[in-house]
Amino acid sequence: MAGRGDQRPATSLYSSLQTPSLTEESPTPSNSTSRLTQHSDSEHGNVSPLGTLPGDDRGPTESFALDKMHKSSETLDDPIRESHDDTGGYWKDGSDDGVYSGSEGSREASVETARTYTLYTPDEERAVVRKFDRRVVLLMALLYMLSFLDRSNIGNAGIAGLKADLHLDDDRFEWCLTAFYITYIAFEWMTLLYRVVPPHIYISICVLSWGVVASLQSVSTSFASLVILRALLGISEAAFGPGVPFYLSFFYKREELALRTGLFISAAPLAISFASSLAWVITRLVQNGPIAPWRLLFLVEGFPSVLIAVLAWTIVPDGPGTAAFLTRRERKVAKLRLRKEEDPSEKAEGKGLKWREVVDTLGDPKCYLTAAMFFSCNVAFSSLPVFLPTIIKEMGHSSLSSQGLSAPPFLVAFFVVIATAYFSDRLRSRSWFVCLHALLGGAGYTLMAVAGNLNWGPTWRYIGVYPAAAGFFSAITIIITWTINNQPTDSAKGTGMAMLNLIGQCGPLLGTRLYPAADAPLYTRGMAVCAAFMGLVFCLALVLRGVLARENRRTA
Repeated sequence: MAGRGDQRPATSLYSSLQTPSLTEESPTPSNSTSRLTQHSDSEHGNVSPLGTLPGDDRGPTESFALDKMHKSSETLDDPIRESHDDTGGYWKDGSDDGVYSGSEGSREASVETARTYTLYTPDEERAVVRKFDRRVVLLMALLYMLSFLDRSNIGNAGIAGLKADLHLDDDRFEWCLTAFYITYIAFEWMTLLYRVVPPHIYISICVLSWGVVASLQSVSTSFASLVILRALLGISEAAFGPGVPFYLSFFYKREELALRTGLFISAAPLAISFASSLAWVITRLVQNGPIAPWRLLFLVEGFPSVLIAVLAWTIVPDGPGTAAFLTRRERKVAKLRLRKEEDPSEKAEGKGLKWREVVDTLGDPKCYLTAAMFFSCNVAFSSLPVFLPTIIKEMGHSSLSSQGLSAPPFLVAFFVVIATAYFSDRLRSRSWFVCLHALLGGAGYTLMAVAGNLNWGPTWRYIGVYPAAAGFFSAITIIITWTINNQPTDSAKGTGMAMLNLIGQCGPLLGTRLYPAADAPLYTRGMAVCAAFMGLVFCLALVLRGVLARENRRTA
């Protein structure tokens, strides 16, 4: 939409369309419109009969014709039956086994579909979603990229002189990594604060906190000071990252979340690729300068977050109804399109945590299955980005070359994550994509382990990094989305995400200790352990799919 206020669709676009034939299960237009309420437009103060917009001269017949023209939106709003499915709980679907069956265009017109198109048009909805994509998703991806940059660049700093200058042996360096995840896990509960504190305040404080702490790493003078700063960094990042998919659910429908979560998560491999490239540049330019390369690396990659925090205060929206970048009409459409995502009790009770829903979620086995998958993925997710520069160096490359060679695998993973998220939403499937990428990641780690044992040479081991990185990054994206899809209310989603991270983030406690110097140069044990955990992800995804299918049959 280019202008403000109500947009009147051109009637001529629909005048040539026939009214679709209606079956006995689908009400006639007259029956449908009799159930529609009058819609009052607060912007103009006009009341429109039959739920149409002021100035809209389309009748009910044209509303049904419009429904047929936009079959994708028809599918989203056709209330056949609530069921769990492979993509996550509470999607509208008529199948029993958790798989979408039949084509979208074959669904019958419904009362709810008619009501949707007399409240807002598909063009209006698309315009709102596009604005959310540009102004919310990209901003969250940028912030997550900065946070992941600050947590993972210690691997690049390690081979850029950090270990030598602070006299860090292998055990002390691992404790620097572990300190971050201990506090990260301990403060996972802060995900629930997205429902309590206005997001623009909460997110800005988080960004400012990790920016300051990450920058201060550049002045570390001892092992103790670095460990303390890493622990503080874990607190500030735990308050932000784990809750972002939950925050995105304030703006998007369930069937739209995987792609947006994918765009957000894809910032992680992009951050690692950028960090490795920047580390290569800094190491090359200032290796003989007055400032140690690792100190400059921490400062250059940490301080931008401080500047972005100031902007975040003014541009982060608290919800679809308060987004300043939307017109008044668009804010109304943004809320209307999510009306079926909201639990009626939440609307009546208002915002805040519903403790009964929190307790119910804690007793839901689906919550723990996704958490176990997340734990398994995080064993690989936390270890490879940090240790890859060291692993590549042990293949026989120089420190400078290792920084550069660490970037390409994660750049490839960035594109794979986005493609995976897109097709997962389009095909409305979660489990098969988790299974596919678990096998892909496991195959990559297996190749690295076997190539090392059989002396195939460093080239084969380096090739294995590509499917390993693409596999676990993509699997994590879908697991996070699946967790949100399986919960019906905001309080349940927040609890599910908190448990996902509380259990799942224990994986890095193991992952950060998989590549000790004693296992160099092949690190076969670490590769084999990661391959086994990716295989476990595959098995757990099948179990969860079976649980959802059983629940669907029971509620049929």
